[in-house]
Amino acid sequence: MHRLAVDTGVLDANTVYAYVLWCHDFAATSVVAEVDGEFAGFVTGYQRPADPSVLMVWQVAVDGRQRGRGIAAAMLNHLIDGFADSGVRAMHTTISPDNEASQRLFSSVAQRRGLTFTRRPLFAATDLGDGHEAEDLYVLAP
Repeated sequence: MHRLAVDTGVLDANTVYAYVLWCHDFAATSVVAEVDGEFAGFVTGYQRPADPSVLMVWQVAVDGRQRGRGIAAAMLNHLIDGFADSGVRAMHTTISPDNEASQRLFSSVAQRRGLTFTRRPLFAATDLGDGHEAEDLYVLAP
């Protein structure tokens, strides 16, 4: 997961330990995709402690050789379907203004599922440290 996050060139790559810990503690709210037995992508997410009706998607990554095949959308749909009967009512994510691919991905998933898709500013660049862009909150909900 760490290697793939680095290879995307857009995600904030965390430590290998952070990804191992994430898989251990948040396996139920995350997805790993394989193609022909090879690691092809992942989605990391969690239910918000203050509002368990929200599934927060933290990172989405797909191996460059597998992009354009619908893997990212399939992983997001898998998460939505898996939480349909558990009280989760919305999916949130943050996306930087220049990450048009992620904006299109989440917009497409929302549109195909008949969900609303809204955006609002969440974190200013000054909140996130040197070299980091602002992050907007995107919400997919009925």
